[in-house]
Amino acid sequence: MASADQLINAFTTLLVTIDPPGLAPIFLGLTTGMSRSQRKQVALRGSIIAFVILAVFALFGASVLGVLGISIGAFRIAGGLLLFWIAFEMVFEKRQDRKEKTSTAAITVDHIHNISVFPLAIPLIAGPGAISATILIAGSMQGSLERAQLIVVIASSLLLLFLALLIADRLDRFLGVTGRAILTRLLGVILAALATQFVVDGLKSTLGTMPAG
Repeated sequence: MASADQLINAFTTLLVTIDPPGLAPIFLGLTTGMSRSQRKQVALRGSIIAFVILAVFALFGASVLGVLGISIGAFRIAGGLLLFWIAFEMVFEKRQDRKEKTSTAAITVDHIHNISVFPLAIPLIAGPGAISATILIAGSMQGSLERAQLIVVIASSLLLLFLALLIADRLDRFLGVTGRAILTRLLGVILAALATQFVVDGLKSTLGTMPAG
């Protein structure tokens, strides 16, 4: 059974990489002209699809790595570096620009009814950062009960995201430009610390399995 610290760490990592406050204004842009009920359908479908994707990686991500011959230690290092890059983008406001460009490109290509799949579920919610974080967290939760707890953590994170998307218009007005900037930078610093811990754990794991010279 996972400890409370593990669950809190997992929840924090997932919530920061999913970034509900950052997605709220982008969601509004994607659903311009839709009614409240239509927005709710898009948010619900996108959240469910993202949950399925992350749950699959939580359950089978380590097995896929094993087939490819990649150790969990090596993936922790690579995933930690990726998460650190995302944290860097959050602190220096690069990630928001990239997400906005993704949403702008998609709405001109995909039909309005499919935006819940792309770009909302993939890659805005279940993007490389969230997938990497999920596999990293799953690597430290090997038992069946621990994996079940991780699935609950993923579901809780996406439930909060869904609720944030439902009140996206009010959240965007409440935070404002300054509030979003402060919150994004604060979350970026937290994610950078978590990413560094993943790299440290990966180095310990990799160096610990190396044969003595």
